[in-house]
Parts: sequence; structure tokens; C-alpha cells
Amino acid sequence: MTCGAPLDERDKVSDSGWREAPRLRDMTEFRFSASTCQVEGELVPVAEVNLHPQDGVYFEHHVLLWKDESVPLQSMNTGGGMKRSIGGMPHIVTVATGPGRVAFSRDAPGELVVLPLHPGMELDVREHAFLVASHSIQYSFVRIKGLVNLLHGGNGMYMDRFVTAGHPGLLMLHGNGNVLERTLNPNEKILVEPGGFLYKDSTVRMDAVQMPLKTGFLRHGMYLAEMTGPGRVGIQSMYVHHHAE
Repeated sequence: MTCGAPLDERDKVSDSGWREAPRLRDMTEFRFSASTCQVEGELVPVAEVNLHPQDGVYFEHHVLLWKDESVPLQSMNTGGGMKRSIGGMPHIVTVATGPGRVAFSRDAPGELVVLPLHPGMELDVREHAFLVASHSIQYSFVRIKGLVNLLHGGNGMYMDRFVTAGHPGLLMLHGNGNVLERTLNPNEKILVEPGGFLYKDSTVRMDAVQMPLKTGFLRHGMYLAEMTGPGRVGIQSMYVHHHAE
């Protein structure tokens, strides 16, 4: 099994190519490595992980809902220092190791999206969207210049970057509202409202573009994210605007 979506459902694809992202339905249970995960609830879903003694997961510390007393926690060295603080990234990423149960949720309505990462894959995710990742996935962050709400005086946005080396891993995201995914062909482009962006393959180039608009004597611009394939792009229907620098 490669995701938490029901095995007997076909992909639901719109005429424009968007499909429902691989999500976890209520009470779906699946296995990763030697551990298991089960989703509970639909409005504000909870991911409950039963960790094998040799497995571990990491997460932003404030998404922890509960854990067995026996499950140890420790901080991950994420690097970045003040850059992470300035960019609105989490100050602390926490690691939980088995054996035992630990559960996670974000305090917002939406969907849990399951993204299995095979060896040699790389995925970029908007800040404060990842819920939990298996210990085999390498974690870092990158800055994308130009994508920002200029009214807040910033000049860029940050993304979490997840990379697998020789072993597969499992990444779970929380998307606000509904989550849709589209696979772009080489050099195919779409424009996305920056608040709607959720994740992308590293092969997808992401640039900021300004769409000039004129109303009478007034001129203003709409800033959009230009996504250029090949690769997957995930969006969320409930816009969340990025922290400014």
C-alpha cells in the first residue's frame, strides 16, 4: 500500500486535470515501516501513530495532541537560526521514538494528505502545513524570493523541504479546506494564488509574477505563483496567507 486512500476508489479528476489528493478517511488504518497509523475524525482530523521500537517520527511541537507516557521526545537540530524565526518557520521540530502511541492534529478544519516518498524523492511544502514525517526523511527549508504580500513589507516566503535518500518515507500534511493535486507536463504552467499553494515536487519551478491591473486612474498588481512542470502541484481551497519577513 502506498497511501491512505481507499484502494477501491478511482482517482476523481476534474476536466482541468485536478484530482483529490491522497487523503486519509475517518478510521483508515495503514502501515509504514513497522509502525501503523490511523486517522480519527473528519472535521479536524487526528493522526494516531503506533510506533514500533525501531521507528520514529518528527513534527512541529504544537501539533502534538497526546502521547503515551513511555514515548520519549527530543528536539531536532533544524539549523537556520534567526532565518527560521524571521520567516515564520517553527522554532522547534520535535522527534518521538517508539515504542508507544502518539497522536497529532492541527487546530483548523481540513484534510490529512498522505504522501509516500520513495527513495530519491524531494518535496517542497508550504510552512506550517506538514503534520508528521517518518524518521527516514531528511528535513530542511528553502526560501523562495518574491512570493509575499507586499503590504506587510516582506520579500519572500519559506518552504519545508523533505528528501529521501536510500530508504522510503511517509509524509503527512494538513491542508486547509479541500486539497487538490495536479501533475504538470514539462514546461506546462499554471498560476496559483500564493495562499492556496500547499506542496510541489522539487522538479516544479516556482516563480512570482505580477499581473498588472488598472481601474480608472489607479494601477495595482495581483501577485501569483507561477508553477512550471514537470511534476505534481498540490493546492488547498482555504487560502492562508504567508508570514512576512
